[in-house]
Amino acid sequence: MSSKNDPAEDAESLQEAEAVFRDVRGRMFGIAYRMLGSVSEAEDILQEVWIRWQTYDRSKVQNPQAFLATTTTRLAINVLQSARVRRETYVGPWLPEPVDTSSDPALGAERGEALEVAVLMLLEKLTPTERAAYVLRQAFDYPYEQIAEIIDQTNANVRQLVSRARKHLATEKRASVAAAEHQRFLTAFVAAAQTGNVAALEELFAQDVISYSDGGGAVRASKFPVVGSHRVARYIHAFADTFWSGVTVEPVETNGRAAVRLYRDGNVLAVVTVSVTADGIDRVLWMMNPSKLAAMAA
Repeated sequence: MSSKNDPAEDAESLQEAEAVFRDVRGRMFGIAYRMLGSVSEAEDILQEVWIRWQTYDRSKVQNPQAFLATTTTRLAINVLQSARVRRETYVGPWLPEPVDTSSDPALGAERGEALEVAVLMLLEKLTPTERAAYVLRQAFDYPYEQIAEIIDQTNANVRQLVSRARKHLATEKRASVAAAEHQRFLTAFVAAAQTGNVAALEELFAQDVISYSDGGGAVRASKFPVVGSHRVARYIHAFADTFWSGVTVEPVETNGRAAVRLYRDGNVLAVVTVSVTADGIDRVLWMMNPSKLAAMAA
């Protein structure tokens, strides 16, 4: 780091620091978002990382990218630990905050792993360190040795953490259909939901379909998941006339998959997506909490 007595050198050093930060910002956001399932919390972490990076003695940092990834991950682990308590008191189902991936398909990752909403929901069941290890390995292909340094664990422990996380997800994760098939089901679902066509909805659903509505207590939404093809179809039929009145439907890509953004009176009302398996739609996800729609409204 430059001498504090030379303002010109200080400014040059800060410019260099900013360039390094900007270069890896996408990856840091990708790590934080996958760990937290929240755009706003990920942005808050990046702000904190930047403050620490610009005030740190950077002459002592041999690998800036590793330093920034470590700082991001450890802050995310801390936030996750406190977030668990907050989410226990959350009103109704908690869903990850949708992120627009049309401009940055992988959010800074080498792979599109751990980005789909259904997978992020499964990651919620992992411990913060398991989630960190899984995200760093599966989405960003970090070597086990580097993950061990980042999360302050032994190499053997990291391998165990990743293995446990993979096994947990393997028991619950269902194979997704191809993107074109997903789009076909989503389009058919929106058409059937708008008219409240129970028979058409049941035809699209897997028998064990679950509908989750995240209103966060801020807007009217079901406080409990609705389960089963007939119940979900009847539930959607019940509010079709009022919910879709005056609504404009716009296609959008969220979390690497097709979704729809719903507008009413120029404001984003909801982001709706589905998860589709070989048996049909197995998850219907209604994001309606206004605080989680800010990024999708921009």
